[in-house]
Amino acid sequence: MLTLYFIILTTLAVVTLIVILSSILSKKTMIDREKMSPFECGFDPKASARLPFSLRFFLIAVIFLIFDVEITLLLPLASVTPFTNIFSWSLSGLYFLIILLMGLYYEWHKGALEWSH
Repeated sequence: MLTLYFIILTTLAVVTLIVILSSILSKKTMIDREKMSPFECGFDPKASARLPFSLRFFLIAVIFLIFDVEITLLLPLASVTPFTNIFSWSLSGLYFLIILLMGLYYEWHKGALEWSH
């Protein structure tokens, strides 16, 4: 029982020593607060969080996500070519691409892809 207490005490001492040494020897300093602050999408982390958000940036991000997901759905079409009927494979791929292009045309027609008006 005494051995268990000795092992626990030794372990806590070693862990405490390592934590203290790492905090002393680390190169992080709080001298440059701008450098140590998180940077997300060009927003100032110290400013008010109630600033208006650019709707264009949001629409472009959503369009990117939609097309990114659709590309990941198109990539498996090439890998299943040897296992499927070529007619049904090409028909489903063409149908998917037509839907994708119709969505792109709709976004282009509505002006979501225009950066300046």
